[in-house]
Amino acid sequence: MSEVTAAHHGLSLCHGCGLLTRTGHHHAGYCPRCGAGVHPRKPDSIARTWAFIVAAAIMYIPANVLPIMITDSVFGAQADTIMSGVAYLWHHGSWHLALIVFIASVAVPMLKLMALIVLVVSVQRRSAWDPLQRTKLYRIVELVGKWSMLDIYVVALMVALVQLKALATISAGPGAVAFGAVVVLTMFAAMSFDPRLIWDSMENNDG
Repeated sequence: MSEVTAAHHGLSLCHGCGLLTRTGHHHAGYCPRCGAGVHPRKPDSIARTWAFIVAAAIMYIPANVLPIMITDSVFGAQADTIMSGVAYLWHHGSWHLALIVFIASVAVPMLKLMALIVLVVSVQRRSAWDPLQRTKLYRIVELVGKWSMLDIYVVALMVALVQLKALATISAGPGAVAFGAVVVLTMFAAMSFDPRLIWDSMENNDG
C-alpha cells in the first residue's frame, strides 16, 4: 500500500504557527489562524538555492585569498589570511588548533557547498538515490551552518581584547567580510532548499 501524504489531500503546514490547513494542490494560500503565507512547497526553491550557492562559491575565493585580520604595531603592519594563520599555528606546534581552524574555516564551507550542490542536482535529476540519506545530509548542512563563523569570532575577540592602541591595533580585513558572506549565503541556501522535494521526486519515480 502506497503512503498517503498531506500534499495528496491539498494540506500544507503553516511555518508561522504550525497549523495544518487546506490550500489545494500546488496552490498557495494564507493561514486562517496567523495570516502567514502557506505554500505546499517553498516557492522557487531550486532557483533561489542555486543563486545562493553560486554567490557563496564566488565569495569563497576572496575569503581565502584576502587578509582576514590586519595588525598594525610599532614593528610594522601584518596582514594574515586564513591559511597563513593555519600555517603559523602549525609551525609553532599548535597543530590541533591549526586543524580546528582549517576544518571550520576552509573544509566545512567547501563541504557545505558540495553537499548543497549534490542535493539540488539530485532533485533536479529526480534521482532515486536513498532519500533518507539525502535528508540526513540536509540536516547536517543545517546543523553546522551556525558553527562556521570561527574566524569571525576570533577576529572580533582579538579586536575587543587588544586595548593598547598606542602600540598595536587589530582590525578585520576584507577577507573577514567575504568569509562572513560565505557563511550567511550558505545558510540562506540551506534555508531556501525544500527537503520535501527529495521525497516528491521519489513519489514521481514510483508513479
